Amino acid sequence: MKNLDLQVIQQATMWLEQDRCVWLCTVLATFGSAPRGPGSLLAARSTGEFCGSLSGGCVEEDFLERLGRHEFVEHNHVVRYGEGGLAPSLELPCGGVLDVLVEKFEPDCAAKAHFAVLLAALQGRQRVVRHITLGTNARHNQSDAGVAAPVVVEADQVRIRMGAVQRLLIAGLSPVAEFCAGFAVALGYEVIVCDPRAELTAAFSMVGVEVLKVFPATFIAEGGCHDGTAIVALTHDPRMDDLTLLEAVRTRAFYIGAMGSRRTSEKRLERVKRIGALPPQILERIHAPIGLNLGSKTPAEIALAVMADIVRLSNGVVRDQL
Repeated sequence: MKNLDLQVIQQATMWLEQDRCVWLCTVLATFGSAPRGPGSLLAARSTGEFCGSLSGGCVEEDFLERLGRHEFVEHNHVVRYGEGGLAPSLELPCGGVLDVLVEKFEPDCAAKAHFAVLLAALQGRQRVVRHITLGTNARHNQSDAGVAAPVVVEADQVRIRMGAVQRLLIAGLSPVAEFCAGFAVALGYEVIVCDPRAELTAAFSMVGVEVLKVFPATFIAEGGCHDGTAIVALTHDPRMDDLTLLEAVRTRAFYIGAMGSRRTSEKRLERVKRIGALPPQILERIHAPIGLNLGSKTPAEIALAVMADIVRLSNGVVRDQL
């Protein structure tokens, strides 16, 4: 889960504060089946201690053994696991291929400052892009001005986007909302459901989902969103959806969407525009009708379309590229 990456940076920061050297590994690319996607992290020490995951287990053991034997060079470099990778080539049980960025950090002031920025980013304060030069120990962080691919590899340069653990805020329970919550948990999102209707929340329970018995607009207004948040209004109830959208467009949420037909969506956006005195460019942030056009009919299909659109935007893919 993406929450694991926050734990990795916290542990690495602790080791550096204890004046211990840290190796940071980042998944850059996967080919074929792979349980962890680009951007996934693992921090380790040559003594065998580690935190995080690159592959769900099959790579970590080999990496730690090689690290203990001092096989890795000390400058920034990329290693490959799977066919054509490290010799002797380790064939992954999943049949995939994994490219991993390996970096060594000495416990100096520069490393501690670097990880302090990463920790702040994962805690939702500011999204950053790491710039790493391969074949050297050069690296720096830069503020991220917009949505981009999580990982970009170009010649001797690697850029890695880092931000808050992604959150899905579901405004109101419904059959579609329940399927969205399940999909989001599987994708590693922090999932929060806001709904003041006790008769609905009392009957809902799902592992990995936090249920708050408050109006979604109240939670949003009190600072419940950061730039890694997707907000979805899925009730068809204007009393809940309209207020949610009015508050959502004032946040840095990367995705805002509301369920409904095209005609319903047009009426809703007109109401929101009138009530909030919002300019057209602000309304353009709202995805309505919500989700990719998959011809969805059932609650599960609609939820799939919603989460697919959120993943699309999170990965920096524009609709024209689909």
